[in-house]
Amino acid sequence: MPDAEMSSDASEGPGDAHWHRRARAEAALKRWETATPPRFRRAVATVPAVTAWADDVIEDPSTAGALLLTGPTGTGKTHQAYGALKRIAASGPSTYELIGTNSADMYGSLRPSEVVGSSERQLHRLSRARLLLVDDFGTAKTSEWVEEITYRMINYRYNHCLPTVLTSNLPARDDNGPDLTDFVGDRIASRLAQMVTVVPMVGEDLRRAGVA
Repeated sequence: MPDAEMSSDASEGPGDAHWHRRARAEAALKRWETATPPRFRRAVATVPAVTAWADDVIEDPSTAGALLLTGPTGTGKTHQAYGALKRIAASGPSTYELIGTNSADMYGSLRPSEVVGSSERQLHRLSRARLLLVDDFGTAKTSEWVEEITYRMINYRYNHCLPTVLTSNLPARDDNGPDLTDFVGDRIASRLAQMVTVVPMVGEDLRRAGVA
């Protein structure tokens, strides 16, 4: 077949840039699916501020900072969070590593145990993951231990410019009621203020409405 009649798809192969990008995307999407609970494996980011943050990560992970989705229960925060991380995977990044967890499970895994060093290894893993999602951030009971663990994790990610996604029922700031500052303390709040894109999620409880 003459070259002029060959389709672009037929001419693509291991030496083609588009072929490599698709191969990376397929591998990344498999990693995303492994790290994502079954309920959210159809997640698609649709909120413009969320897709814009994901595109910033695609462009340059070191400058994208963190994404904080706030709002009442059932407004789609977790769906949008996993959708953003899926969008990043679909872009075909050269490396893709994701840890997705919720606040209760995360602090549970970090509590001292009989296995010497296990909590420190888990903190090391969470702090250094290229992409980290912590769902229901701010729901753990406040204590000196929780604040110190949270500070160490957030501070490392802040210093090393690692993209982080947080969802929370608490507002980022509220002069008339509890907010994330009350949970994380001033040291972490100061870092979050500099690194976070805040996206408020409003509306009815989609779970009760039978949508989510």
